[in-house]
Amino acid sequence: MTTQLPLPDGLADLPPGAAGTTAPPSGRRTGWRAVLPTWTPKLAIGLGLVAAVALFGLLGPLLAGDPNTIRNIGLTGPGGDHWLGTTQTGQDVLDQLTHATRGSLQIGLFVGVLATALSALVGVIGGYAGGLVDEAFSLLSNVMLVIPGLPLVIVISGFVPAEQRGSWTVVLVLALTGWASAARVLRAQTLSVRNRDYVAAAKVAGEKPWRVICVEILPNLLPVLASQFVFAVIAAILSEAGLSFLGLGASNSSTLGTMLYFAQNGFALQRDAWWWFVPPGLIIAAFGCGLALINLSLDEIINPRLRRPGRRRNTPKKADRSPNHAVRSTAA
Repeated sequence: MTTQLPLPDGLADLPPGAAGTTAPPSGRRTGWRAVLPTWTPKLAIGLGLVAAVALFGLLGPLLAGDPNTIRNIGLTGPGGDHWLGTTQTGQDVLDQLTHATRGSLQIGLFVGVLATALSALVGVIGGYAGGLVDEAFSLLSNVMLVIPGLPLVIVISGFVPAEQRGSWTVVLVLALTGWASAARVLRAQTLSVRNRDYVAAAKVAGEKPWRVICVEILPNLLPVLASQFVFAVIAAILSEAGLSFLGLGASNSSTLGTMLYFAQNGFALQRDAWWWFVPPGLIIAAFGCGLALINLSLDEIINPRLRRPGRRRNTPKKADRSPNHAVRSTAA
């Protein structure tokens, strides 16, 4: 014989089954919002920096003049008709900066897309196929990781003649030397996902391998792919600036690295012409900092433990632990 205990006040009038249901915490996000990074100050600052540099590179050349126009005024400081001064040949620094920013953004974007595609091709296909295919792709990735990146880029660029070293040549060189680390990460994630139940169910249902990869595996790797893409863009812009500063960049395009190269050859530092080399350096630093902050926010999707827990509302007050309260409780 079972004895039914009386319900506490406030639960007796509820319908049957309602007493066992609990509402989700008010601070916890549900649905599609759970896969997005939490809106934090670092994400806002990162998006602001990237948007500002991108708009400057996209809209600036439309409003600026010809960056190659030579004037007879020589090296002059900021002021008047030239807000950022001129070079030693009278070229407007602001006009050069707008076109150089667009060139660096284009190279960074193309390298990011190609490097991410190569890393996904090697990492995902190798991790899913396994066997000899995985071993061959892993060996190729390990060889690329053992060789130092920047010296390899310098050697490959040095073998290409200067007259044939265009923007696409630099893009291909940077993409072919910058995919290995991302491929290792994607391979590890693919090895974890390919043993899930829904992947096994797709195989049993007779789905083709390319469909299983595109429909079942790749959607679960989108946060990792986005993070690797952002990292590839940062590395591409910095590597291109380094190559151009050494005189190994694209000969037919203007980038932030070529501005630093010509500023060095024009002895801007010795002449205290800070307006010639400081602005391109600041653009590179601002854009790299913004992408880094966005990448940190994307890590919150990959590792949910990094997310900040929502603040609890209507938190119950802590029990009074004073001696008087203990005496009253005992007396009662």
